[in-house]
Amino acid sequence: MSELKDRIVSDMTAAMKAREKDKVAALRMLKAAIMTEEVSGEKHELTDEQVLAVVAREIKKRRESAEVYAENGRQELADKELSEVEFFTEYQPEQLSDNELDILVESTIAEVVGDGERNMKQMGPVMGAAKQKAGAQVEGGRLSAAVKKALGA
Repeated sequence: MSELKDRIVSDMTAAMKAREKDKVAALRMLKAAIMTEEVSGEKHELTDEQVLAVVAREIKKRRESAEVYAENGRQELADKELSEVEFFTEYQPEQLSDNELDILVESTIAEVVGDGERNMKQMGPVMGAAKQKAGAQVEGGRLSAAVKKALGA
């Protein structure tokens, strides 16, 4: 079992003992998402990197749901989704600052494009290389926005 999955399970147990209902519910959903990923396709044990990808996906789902709820006047449901995001972010590595992200994007563009002209046709290769470098330290949407800005879109 991956260390991160073990940590999630032990945190869930501690939350149960402390009677933290919201945290227990959120961590149960996260554990269920991890278990679903493990049994989909070929059964396998997830690595820490794969568990991080599941956590990131669950965070993205919650943020999108919160946005939809807020737009439709259901702020209490949006707040619930955002509180779950707070529990999940404990399991992600520290996110890059805006300055660090800009430096990462600029160095990646320099590697991929070189001295050539920058345009949006290079978005795919630059995104692939930048995502490889950043790993779980930056969300895809934030990375995409930074790359578009740097490429002049």
